[in-house]
Amino acid sequence: MASVAVLGSGSWGTALAIHLARLGTPVTLWARNRRTVEALRSAGEHSACHPGQRFPPELTPSADLEQACRVADAVVVSCPSHAVRVLGEEIRPLLRPGALIVSTSKGVEQATHATMSDVLEAVLPEHATRVSVLSGPSFAREVAQGLPTAVTAAARYLSVAEELQRLFSGPTFRVYTSTDVVGVEIGGAVKNVIAVAAGVSDGLGFGHNTRAALITRGLAEISRLGIHRGANPATLYGLSCLGDLVLTCTGDLSRNRTVGLRLGRGERLEEIIASMVEVAEGVRNTASVRGLARSAGLDMPITEQMYAVLYEGKPPASAVTDLLGRRQRPELD
Repeated sequence: MASVAVLGSGSWGTALAIHLARLGTPVTLWARNRRTVEALRSAGEHSACHPGQRFPPELTPSADLEQACRVADAVVVSCPSHAVRVLGEEIRPLLRPGALIVSTSKGVEQATHATMSDVLEAVLPEHATRVSVLSGPSFAREVAQGLPTAVTAAARYLSVAEELQRLFSGPTFRVYTSTDVVGVEIGGAVKNVIAVAAGVSDGLGFGHNTRAALITRGLAEISRLGIHRGANPATLYGLSCLGDLVLTCTGDLSRNRTVGLRLGRGERLEEIIASMVEVAEGVRNTASVRGLARSAGLDMPITEQMYAVLYEGKPPASAVTDLLGRRQRPELD
């Protein structure tokens, strides 16, 4: 039986830890803050993120990073994307030889334009061939509740993706494999940006027509960037891209859509972020994805408008109006 360390006790990391433990896998759920660990142990659940979802006996909260990694056959990196590099550097000397590295963080590093698997491969060279990605349409709360979910396990080598598939597959958690790591990660990162835009539209009261247009044209932007980076176009119409895009643009549990929704209703970004318990990756991703697109000379108008709203103070209504007022063009350009 594989032993797993889940690094990050946020909503998603905890949900995955609960899921694995329910399958009978010994799981260490690591949190940097000792008070957080004490609260998890005392309550026997993550009361803030998943109230009522009791930890199975196989799940052990811990603040000891070395101990968590030393015994783990698989290490799940489930921290915000901007913290992946630092955490990866921390765990490098602690990992067991041959340990499977699983990235569940969605984003593009702002300074380097690297995806999360790129970052982990760079800081964990001894484990570069063992780096994998788990992504797809999966709200943490529903996974913690054991509701039916389907995701993608991606790795550069099919055998590694299949190993990840075996680790996470369960009666209510279906896992498909892929070797298109680029497509899976670009879809997972850029959909957060589009979800903010969809939330803005909903907050402004623009209706279902506008949201559908944003989702569809958002998929066009994701495809443009993904194909430029070498993604298989078919991946972009699968779970990790189209599936996740639809979920985050329409679901009430989406943190990124919630940010946009509140912006559209007139709240200030600083106030929204301050009131949130967890990170909405779309805010940071907007800046990093915009930088990546510009460096590649790609036209990504939704991303540009969301950058203007989030970082330049552009009124949300003006952003949507400017999107609709762009030069007329063929749909497939």
